[in-house]
Amino acid sequence: MRRETMVALRATAFTLVLTGLAYPLVTTGVALVLFPHRARGSLVSDEKGQVVGSELIAQAFTSDAYLQGRPSAAGEKGYDATSSGGSNLGPTSKALRERAQKELQRLQAQSKEPVPAELVTASASGLDPHLSPGAALWQAPRIAKARGVAEERVRAVIDGHTEGRDLLILGEPRVNVLLVNLALDRLLGRPPLAGR
Repeated sequence: MRRETMVALRATAFTLVLTGLAYPLVTTGVALVLFPHRARGSLVSDEKGQVVGSELIAQAFTSDAYLQGRPSAAGEKGYDATSSGGSNLGPTSKALRERAQKELQRLQAQSKEPVPAELVTASASGLDPHLSPGAALWQAPRIAKARGVAEERVRAVIDGHTEGRDLLILGEPRVNVLLVNLALDRLLGRPPLAGR
């Protein structure tokens, strides 16, 4: 019995060291060498070098001068990176329908064009940092008006930051909201008295 216990303890210790320490350290080291930006969280800095977010996690932008992302159900007030997840409300949910209707009315006040569905619906994680190019360009008139610039300049910034399909076949073209907003400030100047 003692011999079997010692064998089991050695196997447990070996497995713990191998899978709990060695494997994570090796994979982290390889990732840091091959993909340093991604391995460090895809952090984004502003022109002053201050970290302002991650390319991978959505933030709330409410100012008319900025591109606004999808609604978020992550956390109590949304956009909580520690509380990623959907609302778990189904298609027959009255609360979901009312929230979507309220968001739709807010957006319809901005434009006579049909509102892209993704601007009314949250993603499964509640933290999707991307929009389709169509949803981003739909917001260009509002952004241009708030910044006092020609709409074509805003459209050019969005077009210049549209990412294509991965490996030419995977996914859909997309626009990273945070990167576009930083580019808007860098290329068009910060709007006066604009929050986020």
